[in-house]
Amino acid sequence: MTKVRTNLQRMPRTELSGRDIICFSHDWSGDPLSKTHLIRVLSRDNRILWVNAIANRAPTASTKDLSRIYRKLASFTKPVVEVEPNIYVLNPLAVPAYGNQAVRKFNERFLVSQVRRTLRRLGFKRPLNLVFNPAAGLVAGKLGEDGIIYYCVDEYTAFTGASKGLKEIEEKLFGDADLVIVSAEELLRSKKKFNENTHLIRHGTDWAHFRRALEPATEIPPEIDALPRPIIGFHGLLADWVDYPLIKKLAERFRDGSVVLIGKIAVDAEEKIRVLEGIENVHFLGRKPYSELPAYCKGFDVAINPFVINELTLAANPLKVREYLAAGVPVVSTDIPEVRVLEHCHVGRDDEDFIVRVEQQITSANDRQIISDSIRGESWEAKVEELKGLLENWGERQAD
Repeated sequence: MTKVRTNLQRMPRTELSGRDIICFSHDWSGDPLSKTHLIRVLSRDNRILWVNAIANRAPTASTKDLSRIYRKLASFTKPVVEVEPNIYVLNPLAVPAYGNQAVRKFNERFLVSQVRRTLRRLGFKRPLNLVFNPAAGLVAGKLGEDGIIYYCVDEYTAFTGASKGLKEIEEKLFGDADLVIVSAEELLRSKKKFNENTHLIRHGTDWAHFRRALEPATEIPPEIDALPRPIIGFHGLLADWVDYPLIKKLAERFRDGSVVLIGKIAVDAEEKIRVLEGIENVHFLGRKPYSELPAYCKGFDVAINPFVINELTLAANPLKVREYLAAGVPVVSTDIPEVRVLEHCHVGRDDEDFIVRVEQQITSANDRQIISDSIRGESWEAKVEELKGLLENWGERQAD
């Protein structure tokens, strides 16, 4: 059922300047994602309360999940900190289970109390609620907000281990939102039925940052520079949506070269990634600081986006592909819709075609400056301007 939220007590302000904004997202200390970049642009003209992650999936008994629970409990006692100018971070506490009505009600009351108390301390008035985390649908509309924007960048309920009850919470959030933004054409197709005021804004890129890969002063890190070439590179979360059997085939085809995987290994991928154990030319370099990624990209002969094809990835818009391109690196991806719109991203229809295209890019005389320039206009500033335009247009329609 299509629905537009009309139950605000007063007409929401539609400008995105001089505002107080609540943002429910991932942990601020994590790798910079689309949300981080958007909020950094918005913080130039607005005050932001960034609410660290409320879990979308039930925890497992793994060491990593238990460690994360311990960190969450410890961080809950820490005061709100201004991590960057105009960005304040709150560490909330909630039980990562939404299927049980009693637990859901407890989470709702406890989260509302935590956030409202923080808003009062910071002196936030008529805040705009910018929601990136569907679990925050529990409290959206209960915080004295002036309006709600749901910025949906993934098919969250398709993630492995998604909490029971999350689907219901997210669907209500779609309906309650004044404006819904999605980052992929597939999400637009599947989500517009919940709210007719749903619009597509594809991801941007931190172009100037990754363009540093083309500067003579940027040195390739020794741990990658010393590896046999060609170097086939990947950076990002090594999650269960990465196609590890395909990476194995790639490593076997390029035995004299190197496959470099930069990023932390997610809990859900620990079993699947074992297919790469013992392959000598596959190199796990671990998570690297965001500041160092352009230097690593400079060392890639070709970059890869080897996603499995499923409900989750068909709706994905992988930020790493734009980052590779901004660094001037040719890219080969498996066949997901959102990479097809990008020049210099070459799509493999199947495993063999993927490998052939990697080989073609290794032997091609690619002009890295041309590749980088192709993505220059896709800045995060441009994406915020798109968001401002959509919000203003909606306000004008409501006023008619």
